[in-house]
Amino acid sequence: MNIHEYQAKEVLEKYGVAVPKGIPAMSVDEAVKAAEELQSDGATLLVVKAQIHAGGRGAGHFTDNPEGKGGVRLCKTVDEVKDAAEAMMGKVLVTKQTGPEGKEVQRLYVTDGVDIEKEYYCSVLLDRATSRVTFMVSTEGGMDIEEVAEETPEKIVKADIDPATGFQGFHARKLAFALGLSKPQMKSAGKFFANLYKCFVETDASIVEINPMIVVGDEVMALDAKMNFDANALYRHPDILDMRDETEEDENEKIAADNELSYVSLDGNIGCMVNGAGLAMSTMDIIKLYGGEPANFLDVGGGATKERVTTAFKIILSDPNVKGILVNIFGGIMKCDVIAEGVIAAAKEVKLSVPLVVRLEGTNVEKGKELMAGSGLPIISADNLEDAAKKVVEATKQAEAA
Repeated sequence: MNIHEYQAKEVLEKYGVAVPKGIPAMSVDEAVKAAEELQSDGATLLVVKAQIHAGGRGAGHFTDNPEGKGGVRLCKTVDEVKDAAEAMMGKVLVTKQTGPEGKEVQRLYVTDGVDIEKEYYCSVLLDRATSRVTFMVSTEGGMDIEEVAEETPEKIVKADIDPATGFQGFHARKLAFALGLSKPQMKSAGKFFANLYKCFVETDASIVEINPMIVVGDEVMALDAKMNFDANALYRHPDILDMRDETEEDENEKIAADNELSYVSLDGNIGCMVNGAGLAMSTMDIIKLYGGEPANFLDVGGGATKERVTTAFKIILSDPNVKGILVNIFGGIMKCDVIAEGVIAAAKEVKLSVPLVVRLEGTNVEKGKELMAGSGLPIISADNLEDAAKKVVEATKQAEAA
């Protein structure tokens, strides 16, 4: 689960991670009040930041003014804050991470424009290669870390944390030396890194990204913050779950989550319904191998009911880009006849109009095939995964050409 920047900073502050003073605003009037409050506290420069679940906001553009400023603006007066807020609130912001459709700005964050001495990159994440929580830092703050990794990988330094001992002083020194911090700054950085690690572990985060991490005098601070949390652990964190912004979520992904389905929308035209994450990934791979493009990742799980399968099928068909569907089920706990009943019910309800290829194998497979054959639906049966991939790619191409 993602949260907004201002929410991430609220979480970080609870763990003693230094951040510039800032106030969220849900309207232009609230942005003006926030600016007045910050100025009364001594702020001479203000920053208005659009709050959407996407990076690259400063370099983005609004659809109503493509040549204008992006979603992060510096302001010297309250009137300038008001103008910036009016230019952002309710408008669609397009960044490298939103895609061309962009996202509507419904929240703003007005912050103190601190005097930045230097910008750095810092993140904490789980490194699957080492199975350890890992710090990653770079002197190239404010840049996309993917770009740094590709062009100057030597500027990225990592520190793996042994879960048995946790974050130690030598970790902090390694990271601080890599960034070239001064002695007073290193003291602040040590506290910053230690608190960041504690925050990551105790909140069950999957990533904490500070880009940029800045130095103001001798103090290390988080100028920007991105946090993502393990959805499977949210039951332990009702306070974090309350931060969920459903308006930022894909509607189908939200419906899937509410029905215990794992769904991610993609850019292709072949819908996939599979049981098991590994099999779903393999299905997507083999579709691409034979020249197709998957439209989604959808895992119905091992114990799906007829109703859940019906919902999954409806989600796939609600995507207008889907021109063909592949159902690939290897029935163990998940029975093939249950899948067949769900597919048939959903296909009849939504009036199936695209080619449907089904590959069933495992528990009650014959019963499932009988149900499909007797459904009266134009279902294309496949003998194995390779056969299914070939058939759905071919059928989809024919459907698009028709």
